[in-house]
Amino acid sequence: MIDPVTLAVIHAGLQQVCDEMDLTFSRAAFSPVIAEADDRSDGIYSAVDGSLIAQGSRGLPVFVGTMQFSTRHIVERIATGETAAPEPGDIYIVNDPYLGGTHLMDVRFAMPVFRGGRIFCWLSNTGHWPDTGGAVPGGFSASAISAEQEGLRLPPVKLFKKGVLDQEIWAIIRSNIRVSEQRIGDVKAQASALLVGEARLNGLMDRYGEGVVEEAIAAMRGIAARQMRAMIGLIPEGTYRAQAVVDSDGVVNEPLFINLSVTRTGEVLVFDFAGSSMPCMGPMNSVRATTLSSVYLAVRHIFPDVPLSAGAFEPLEVRGIEGTFLDAHYPRPVSGCAAEVSQRIAEAVFAALVQAIPDRVTAAPAGTSGNFGLGGTDPETGAGYVMYQISGGGYGGNVDHDGLSNGCSTIGISKAPPVEIMEQKFPVLYRRYALHEGSGGAGQHRGGFGLDYEIELLRGNARASFVMDHGRVGPQGVLGGGDGAVNRVEVLRDGETWVPPHLSKAQDVELRPGDRVRVRTPGGGGYGDPAARDPALVAEDVRLGRYSPEEAARLFG
Repeated sequence: MIDPVTLAVIHAGLQQVCDEMDLTFSRAAFSPVIAEADDRSDGIYSAVDGSLIAQGSRGLPVFVGTMQFSTRHIVERIATGETAAPEPGDIYIVNDPYLGGTHLMDVRFAMPVFRGGRIFCWLSNTGHWPDTGGAVPGGFSASAISAEQEGLRLPPVKLFKKGVLDQEIWAIIRSNIRVSEQRIGDVKAQASALLVGEARLNGLMDRYGEGVVEEAIAAMRGIAARQMRAMIGLIPEGTYRAQAVVDSDGVVNEPLFINLSVTRTGEVLVFDFAGSSMPCMGPMNSVRATTLSSVYLAVRHIFPDVPLSAGAFEPLEVRGIEGTFLDAHYPRPVSGCAAEVSQRIAEAVFAALVQAIPDRVTAAPAGTSGNFGLGGTDPETGAGYVMYQISGGGYGGNVDHDGLSNGCSTIGISKAPPVEIMEQKFPVLYRRYALHEGSGGAGQHRGGFGLDYEIELLRGNARASFVMDHGRVGPQGVLGGGDGAVNRVEVLRDGETWVPPHLSKAQDVELRPGDRVRVRTPGGGGYGDPAARDPALVAEDVRLGRYSPEEAARLFG
């Protein structure tokens, strides 16, 4: 049996391998959404079934589950002969949402690590490419009714063969995406991250031996499972119900409902989504891998100290998604699944479990990534561009304190790229970048505030698309707390203000020089009775202009 000290060192070593891959990927990437916003993740996966061994602490949580599912599909397809068997130096590319993915813009690379002529494990990473073709620049087609309208869909194929980029495969990809000349920088960064991981992992195995590392991996999986079961034991036995609402699917202007019951029986936690809305026409369907991953990341928010390993997911059972929009199959469009529907799923988990363990769960966070795509040609340079803006929002209040303002989305650690970088790379000017004051839900501990930004197009014509959420209903308050403010999207032109019919979603909005887009993201839900809030904290919010005196009196009494 492996001793505790060696186990701890190898555990930390595997984590360091993943963290170093993350840093390499971000620092070498060309696209601001990866290099500045860190919309990427790296991990180590089992050679047998693709299950998670370790993932970088600086990677997007939503990829915790999805990358193990996509790696599993690669392993299975190799076993059946559908995908060519690997050789040392091979790197596969895949973005098919229905093969353990998210949306088409999240492109995965996977590389086998060989030791002694056998595959010891897989290294995999995901990066958000600014564009993969499709109907609109950026891929967030709010009106798509089929996967083909969202972009190029790639099954697992070898992009690198024995370490050499396959120019024919790359030519096919390059011919189907916008601003393709810029993607080679991201491709090389993504591959380089895996090569760095391979070198560091081999160094770890050279030091301790493959057998000892394998024993440590098995031990870590068992520890993660036991710790998760111990955390589940803190939840009183019973069933807890909640609902979350998606504004619309972008095509049919009616809400979609996520109905969830969470049942704790012994050491198992069952998440049952039976009764949720049917598959929808528009792009707000979620694929199975993303739905499961959303449950996993929500539980990790609640129990962050459980080690990140496939073992942590063993006591979590997901049911009832078949036949709903949470289990989409080809050709259902899915561009909103990873960034938006996933956060509604997490919100439903929080709303259910806050009833059982209120000291560990927050009110609902903003729950939208604020996907804003802008594409056109800059007349000053003659070059085409695709700009992708994500934005933060307010976190929900909790038992100890107010929610964080302008925090990253529930599903990730991605931050908005710096304004200076965006203005340097694209023909835009940020006229406003401030807190969405007053947007936090009232409560004993109020929700954090969202973001209020306004972008002006300086030159050339452009097309804008929005796939956001929480425009119809704000993030839920809990235990008597108020809901956070809704998401607001406006296009300002010629002295008039246009609001999308779907509130948070629109496609192919034509912009001319001087036109502006203003977005006010949601605040988090409030926690507890607003009347119980410390009057000194209410006075401080008024002093800082976060609420007017009248608003404070109305909301907090």
